[in-house]
Order: sequence, then structure tokens, then C-alpha cells
Amino acid sequence: MRAVPAWTGAFDPNDLPAELLAADRPYVVRGGFAHWPVVRAARQSDEALARHLMGFYNGIRIGLFQLAPEARGRVFYADETLRDFNFSRHAATLDQVLTGLLGLAAAPEPPALYVGSTTVEAVLPGFLDVNALGLGQRDALVSLWLGNRTRIAAHYDLPDNLAVVAAGRRRFTVFPPEQIHNLYMGPLDPTPAGQPVSLVDFETPDFERFPRFRQALDAGEVAELEPGDAIFIPSMWFHHIEGLAPVNLLINAWWRQTPEYVDSPLSALHLALMTMRNLPDKERRIWQHHFQHFVFDADASTWEHIPEAARGLLEAADETTSRQARAQLLSQLKR
Repeated sequence: MRAVPAWTGAFDPNDLPAELLAADRPYVVRGGFAHWPVVRAARQSDEALARHLMGFYNGIRIGLFQLAPEARGRVFYADETLRDFNFSRHAATLDQVLTGLLGLAAAPEPPALYVGSTTVEAVLPGFLDVNALGLGQRDALVSLWLGNRTRIAAHYDLPDNLAVVAAGRRRFTVFPPEQIHNLYMGPLDPTPAGQPVSLVDFETPDFERFPRFRQALDAGEVAELEPGDAIFIPSMWFHHIEGLAPVNLLINAWWRQTPEYVDSPLSALHLALMTMRNLPDKERRIWQHHFQHFVFDADASTWEHIPEAARGLLEAADETTSRQARAQLLSQLKR
């Protein structure tokens, strides 16, 4: 696979370039956040990292995934039924998690400990004041991901994503959205962490069962990141993430390019699965034309023949019209 290209434009960590944060493909920023105090602490030692984090910790219990050693860090389903998972969930304090990670650091085949998607300000108030992300006016959700050697199956996120390796090492393998057919995605529900994931084990891919995965690998890109490095991953790009060190900390920010009142397209996908997938072939083709006309190929000329006052949902939606449309849809679904 090719390497994820490095960002070569201007870069100010206190005022991140809009060109990077709106890019249509991933980029790596080497050393862009090496000045962070948490990165400097992590480069000293795992114990120094733990002291830095505990200096902000407010005592709130956090969610912890635990995996048996035989899982080899792969956060996944328990078996081929794809109904249960291979991890157990617990509530723990941050000091308990850090003590566990430090205690397992020298073990050759340790159980996996993984804290995922935990809102930084909810647990470490003040952390982002000294380890700042220059996201400007973007309304971003900033989360931490802490664990030992873990593997997160390839998945996508709806928001754009800037991920900073604060401690340890991470390997990101990314794929463009059109590779969905070659990644053999699992069910929409249940999922290990909210999004459907690829069923391919990247460590030992079964090419007999998943032959098209070779094509995905041809289109994929990979990056190994050290503390202070960052990667930008655009909305809907697939990414597989591996923690490569005994203690790994990732800080990421998610934000959308659309206003908060715009619903997730996943809602439309779920509704389409219920209403259109089982239509006769000829009707599905007709609806494909309708979606192309009204959604995917639409521009101002699509409805310029309709008086402006009569366009309704054909016009760009604002918060009021979005709420009205949502209420109307909910009413229809309740019939």
C-alpha cells in the first residue's frame, strides 16, 4: 500500500489551515503537535504521561473495554453469529486504567484494555487549555482513546476527523469511501462501537472468504504515527486503527461541515432499507432516477421552473423547515 501523503501546506497548530480541515482526502501532519505538554510527558515515560493526565482528572468513572489475550487486541464480534462481542464493558476510574496499563506494559501477551471515545472536557477539564487544537469556530467534539495494543476494525465516521497521537504509536490504514464493496462490511446492528465494521481481520486476512479485499488493499494507504503526529481523515473515509505500543493515547476532534439541525444521512439510509430495498427491480430503478434528480445531481436548475414560494423542501433547508420536515416524517412513520 502507498503511504498517506504528508501535508505540505502552511500549518499553524493554534490556527489550523482551513484547506487541511476541508480536504477531500487524508493527510498526515508530522510533528504538528510535538509542542503539546502531554506529548512531551509521554516522550519522557509512561509514568510521566500518567502523572500529566491525573493532574486534570476529576474522578468521573469512564467506560473500559477488556479483551482476553487470545483476542490479540482485536475489538470485534465474539463468533460467526455476529450477535455478541469479544469484550466485556466495565466502569473504572482513570487511575485504575492507567495502573492496569502500566502493570501490563512488560507482559508478552497481555489482555487488552481500551478506553474509547471519552469526551475530554467531561473527564479532564482544563486539558485542552494546555493541549490546544486550533479549530477556530468549529463546533468539535474532542475525545480521548487510551489503551494498549488494540486493533479497531475498519469503519467510517460521519464527521470529519483530526486525530493526534499523544502517546505511543498508531498505525492508520485508510480507504476511500468507494471501497465499501471490497471491505466486506458487517451488519448495521449490532456493531462493536456504533458504526458497521469490516469483517476482514487485517492481521490475517482470509482472501478465500474475502477475495475483493485485495482490491481494497490496492486502493488503501497507511501511516504509522509517533507522539505529536496527526492525521486528518475526511468524512466517510474508512480507517483501521492499531495501537502499537504498551500505552497509547489518541486525542481526536470530530466536526461536521453542516449545521447541527441537518439530520444524519444514516437516517435516510435506514429508512431506504425499510422502504426501497424490497421493491421490484423496475421500481428500484425508478427511485434511483428520482434520487439522482432530486438529491445527487440537483442544482438550481432542477427546480427553477417552480415559483420560489412553492418550492418547500426543494429549497435549501433551514432550522425551521428541517424541524417541520422531521415532525411530518415522524407523523407518517407512526401510522
